[in-house]
Amino acid sequence: MELIIILVVAAILGFWIAAIYNKLVTLKNRFENAFAQIEVQLKRRYDLIPNLVETAKGYMSHERETLEAVISARNQAMAGLQTAADAPGDPSAMQGLAGAEGLLGSAMGRLNVVMEAYPDLKANQNMMQLTEELTTTENKVAFARQGYNDQVTTYNIYRQSFPPILFANLFGHNNDAELLEFEDSTEIQAAPSISFT
Repeated sequence: MELIIILVVAAILGFWIAAIYNKLVTLKNRFENAFAQIEVQLKRRYDLIPNLVETAKGYMSHERETLEAVISARNQAMAGLQTAADAPGDPSAMQGLAGAEGLLGSAMGRLNVVMEAYPDLKANQNMMQLTEELTTTENKVAFARQGYNDQVTTYNIYRQSFPPILFANLFGHNNDAELLEFEDSTEIQAAPSISFT
């Protein structure tokens, strides 16, 4: 009889530990999938930027430095995305991507400020379409990033709670996943001066 009780307790304990393991795996897979959604949208944005720069080149021949800065920042962001895609949730990869995205956002902000001085460029049909696609993509990135951060938070809370924290390291879930937070990419523009004289 004692042997049966020991076997039942061992089986219950085994199922309980397996349930913790399975939940950790499920939650990790969810945040990795959520990051894949961010990756799709960021790649789409990175593909649109060269078209935007090419369209602007014809109008902004004196703004070569600004255009080159946008392409350089885009290339850095693409490299940051690749690193982050290789290790979603890794703190250094997520911080690297966030930093590269901040540089890209800043460069794009400067480009938008410069474009204000070229009304013909703003009225160009191709430029308007590209700008609209970029805006739509930015919204999709923000939505996907929120989904990713929600999944990371759920994973981290479960991983840190008791009793999963007792088994997380044993099962290879050694660290919390990192949230992906971008700095606000909109630059504050100086108000135009108006004179009534």
